[in-house]
Amino acid sequence: MNLDIDGLRVLVTAGASGIGLAIARAFASEGAKVHVCDVDTAALKTLKISDPSFTQTVCDVSNRAAVQQLFTIANQALGGLDVLVNNAGVAGPTSKVEEINPEDWDRCLDICLTGQFNCTRLAVPLLRDSKNASIVNISSAAGRLGFAMRAPYAAAKWGVIGFTKSLSIELGPDNIRVNAILPGLVAGDRQRRVLESKAQQRGVSFAEMERTAFSYTSIKDYVTPQQIADQIVFMCSPKGRTISGQAISVCGDTQMLG
Repeated sequence: MNLDIDGLRVLVTAGASGIGLAIARAFASEGAKVHVCDVDTAALKTLKISDPSFTQTVCDVSNRAAVQQLFTIANQALGGLDVLVNNAGVAGPTSKVEEINPEDWDRCLDICLTGQFNCTRLAVPLLRDSKNASIVNISSAAGRLGFAMRAPYAAAKWGVIGFTKSLSIELGPDNIRVNAILPGLVAGDRQRRVLESKAQQRGVSFAEMERTAFSYTSIKDYVTPQQIADQIVFMCSPKGRTISGQAISVCGDTQMLG
């Protein structure tokens, strides 16, 4: 399928590894120009070798001065902007609410929610000049389901849904479409660490915790970063021109998080 996005100018936050890297590569494979940012300088160094066509910036999306610098550099590198993918996020603490360190709460929301605001507010003036403008915010299955022991993360990801829907209404007259993607159990180190932490909290084995997690899904398998990337690239192509204001789950039909 020809998605007709050759030359599309794309910025992916936290794009040096994991889901972000899969998204960046999926766009690039269709001919898009891609700029990534990340806090992981080692991953960015590796990216220069593995994906030399990507331009890049070191950036913590919770730091507004750093985000301002990111957009200055990205705009120069790309010559404008057509797509912003707000992918940066952290897992946050796994703990009972009364035991959560308030600083850990703040850090989780600063990155997972406020970081998307920090980037979006600078992206919108650039996107208004695009003929195929999209913002994609990465939420989570935790953005529509309760998630015991993960209150900061769930609160942030629910907030992303409200942010997305509000922006889709606000920016629709500018022909900027805004959507959220809600991944479920995604294959990779981050999901493994979350399950390991929950297993430790509950005093069970990793295998038992993994079985419990999959007992709440119809499809008993991990979502791959590539599946998420493919969905996003389609939505941001002209073929997705009327998809906006949606919270789209890629989760194997997850009914509960435990």
